[in-house]
Amino acid sequence: MSCEIKGKERAGVINPIFTCQPCGAQYASIGIKSCIGIVHGGQGCVMFVRLLFSQHFKESFELASSSLHEDGAVFGALNRVEEAVDVLLMRYPHVKVIPIISTCSTEVIGDDIDGVVRKLNNGLLKEKYAGREVYLIPIHTPSFKGSMVSGYDVAVEEFVRYFAKKTEPNDKINLITGWANPGDVKALKHLLSEMQVKATVLFEIEEFDSPLMPDGNHVSHGNTTVEDLASTANAIGTIALNRYEGGKAARYLEDEFEVPAVVGPTPIGIRNTDVFLRNVSKMTGKPIPASLVKERGIALDALTDLTHMFFAGKRVAIYGSADLVIGLAQFCLDLEMKPVLLLLGDDNSNYPSDPRIKELTENVSFDMEIITNADLWELENRIKNEGLELDLILGHSKGRFTSIDYNIPMFRVGFPVYDRAGMYRHPIVGYEGAIWLAEQIANTIFTDMEHKKNKEWVLNVW
Repeated sequence: MSCEIKGKERAGVINPIFTCQPCGAQYASIGIKSCIGIVHGGQGCVMFVRLLFSQHFKESFELASSSLHEDGAVFGALNRVEEAVDVLLMRYPHVKVIPIISTCSTEVIGDDIDGVVRKLNNGLLKEKYAGREVYLIPIHTPSFKGSMVSGYDVAVEEFVRYFAKKTEPNDKINLITGWANPGDVKALKHLLSEMQVKATVLFEIEEFDSPLMPDGNHVSHGNTTVEDLASTANAIGTIALNRYEGGKAARYLEDEFEVPAVVGPTPIGIRNTDVFLRNVSKMTGKPIPASLVKERGIALDALTDLTHMFFAGKRVAIYGSADLVIGLAQFCLDLEMKPVLLLLGDDNSNYPSDPRIKELTENVSFDMEIITNADLWELENRIKNEGLELDLILGHSKGRFTSIDYNIPMFRVGFPVYDRAGMYRHPIVGYEGAIWLAEQIANTIFTDMEHKKNKEWVLNVW
């Protein structure tokens, strides 16, 4: 039995798992209060990303485009950035933070977004918007490498680099959540509240689940402020939940301001949540309270009810961002399932050296494949042409057709999820997330058993 990690053998991509870097930078930007990002590229670079956000969260978000056209692609388009900043500031008096997010086209033609930011700071902002608090931040996210995951990582680091300022200690920890859902942030804040730990959360996205109020609808936006970002340099320490989604910012704060950093593991499942709480306790000196010990016990009881009878031996394929996939694989192993195929959807060359992947390669007792730079054809090809037998698929909505075509049950997790309702409200992290995740996986398997008349007698009570 072995675990093999290898890259996709084909040069092309068929049905990608991820979209591009600018998407990740845009996701980070909508987590900041009074921020509207300008994506320097074609309008589709914003339109399709906003569509993904709206499909996933069922809300509307504010993002802007420099609206690059053919002439700009030939002669350069920095004038479009200047116009975009001016229009944005005129139209939105509340806006303070404007990241200038590059794309493949503007990186290829060599537009100097750093230079245009300097020009605007010395010209337009002094002449027309004197006295107004405005921050222009260039963020380089070429779409021809990386993915939305690396784009998010780059953007979080750039925001922290720009704003972090050493002043007085704030007795808080920095919590970098990674590409999370509102339900995840709520669950994480609950854990910290029970421990009486104050945190600067990057990013406060609970308001992505926006209410309908008597005074009208509101555009969804995060609530992390400029002051929050500045205070990250004064924290007790930083905990980044994900290695590839916020890890760079945590390491920057450690190197630049001597703020101790702990990166990972993603607190999916019991053991990783235990590690997260121990890290918080060690960093702050606060004990883990009895209330969380009880929550842990409830979660253990819920998982015990399901593991041996329903989960043991089930063969699972998982795809998505590396931190999510690895966390889910560890959770599946703890539930006695067999994650036989892991698909990591971008070209990060550091995956083979990831200690969590090394642990998998050294300790699994069955054949497992880990494919880097993967696409969803890797999943379909193994089912269709290589005889891969699966009991379950875990991943976002783009894999739904493989599930349908080959009659394999699938539980939606990750981003984007657009063919199931309300998934963003429910956490997959913490003890609460472990319960919800396990029970939803079980219900997916139960429905499949009934549909296929496969051992459905196990569900009987008489």
